[in-house]
Amino acid sequence: MKLLPLVALFFIATPAHAAEAEYQPQLFKSLKPVFEDTFDAGTINTDFWEVRQNTTWIVKDGILHGSESSPEFQAKKKASNDPSHAGLKPVIWLKKVPEHFVCAMRVRYDAKAYQKGFPLLDLGHHIHTISFAEKATTLTIKKDTEKLAVPTPLFALNEWHDVVIELKKGAILLQIDGVKHVFERGVFGVRLDPR
Repeated sequence: MKLLPLVALFFIATPAHAAEAEYQPQLFKSLKPVFEDTFDAGTINTDFWEVRQNTTWIVKDGILHGSESSPEFQAKKKASNDPSHAGLKPVIWLKKVPEHFVCAMRVRYDAKAYQKGFPLLDLGHHIHTISFAEKATTLTIKKDTEKLAVPTPLFALNEWHDVVIELKKGAILLQIDGVKHVFERGVFGVRLDPR
């Protein structure tokens, strides 16, 4: 299984002109680019990216490829008091992510089948987790505080997807291949508002 982001762009909301960015946000009036990575240099920019759980990440032909950690690392972690961080799935994250942001990227997850909780995109470390399954896409808020499901799967395995995430206090916009879903915090908790 591999998580393969091709391009990642992060923006923050700003009073600058919206014309500065190609993507037109829905939750913000305008954007200011803060990070862009096309992986054309053939290396991982460790000022922004952090490899986690000893998983393996390489750049080949401008594409970031991720895979699980070594069998030795997995065995050591499984025998420890921290077996959940054994690197069974590729894990990498961006550092220096602003509180309110827009992220646009191309992503592919290769696997024979969906697995419990995978593939997933984490917004903050286990703060808001978007997990993809065969029959649904689920947003889990703050480690199981609330769960919201989109009744159809939005992310197919073994295919490239254009993903945009907008995050601001009280709302998350998830767009995959042009299909948008907005999760908003309402008066009585969180509601799903497909748009």
